[in-house]
Amino acid sequence: MKLYLDNCCFNRPFDDQSQLRIRLETEAKLRIQEDVRGGTYELVWSYILDYENRKNPFPERREQIGKWRDYSVADIEEDEGVLRVAAAVNNKGIKKIDSLHIGCAVKAGADCFLTTDDAVLKIASLIEDIRITDPIGFIKEVSK
Repeated sequence: MKLYLDNCCFNRPFDDQSQLRIRLETEAKLRIQEDVRGGTYELVWSYILDYENRKNPFPERREQIGKWRDYSVADIEEDEGVLRVAAAVNNKGIKKIDSLHIGCAVKAGADCFLTTDDAVLKIASLIEDIRITDPIGFIKEVSK
């Protein structure tokens, strides 16, 4: 199974862990990463992940997140297909950068797009091209 984790997902372990939801999403995300390392899941990377990661003001976080690129089975670049999907997703109310992430995930043939972004999760059911969920929801689904 191919997974695409967006930038919020990669940054979740660096967030304030005093909130239960954040701590649980972090634990789920770290478990997913372990499974990627172990070969259970395949990770997809993209130019948008590189772009957002380069903008991270914390060098240590940038470095740690950037290392996940090495585990990816695909590194998606912008093309007409990505932009077409992104435009359609953007028209449903998702921000442009998030739409580009989803476009890259669709182009890569990812089975699931993982995010901790509430705005994306709120309208995830409107996106037909890919299953969108948070790390906790994903762990629940695959543990059944």
